[in-house]
Amino acid sequence: MLKSITPATPKPNRLRFPRAARLRASREFALVRKQGRTAQGRLLRISVVRMEEEQPTRFGIITSRKVGGAVDRNRTRRRLRELCRLSRPEVLAGWLVVVVAKSPAASASFSELREEWLQLARRLSIVPRSDDRKAESN
Repeated sequence: MLKSITPATPKPNRLRFPRAARLRASREFALVRKQGRTAQGRLLRISVVRMEEEQPTRFGIITSRKVGGAVDRNRTRRRLRELCRLSRPEVLAGWLVVVVAKSPAASASFSELREEWLQLARRLSIVPRSDDRKAESN
């Protein structure tokens, strides 16, 4: 049997967006909607509410039919899920975050979505600003 020359790839479960990092119950979404702070841009609306700091931040994603048909909604949902997965290390602990896709999000590129996500997350203070990170490293 031939062995691959390429380096070992990470285990598939390391690349997943785990259930523990997701909002699933409607009462959690309702809590964020009622008690949370909101920031919105052209592509996204993000609502957050502070929980206990020891708990990891959890994300919920909403893509309504305003975004488009099933294919567009699912594509947008996958992009937002990946965005949340990649952003997990940057986001401070102890938040419930709900990301709502607006209709232009379906035609936006991943980099546009990421740029707006970071801008809104900084506005809501769930991600440290870039100048804060520089001060910590010095």
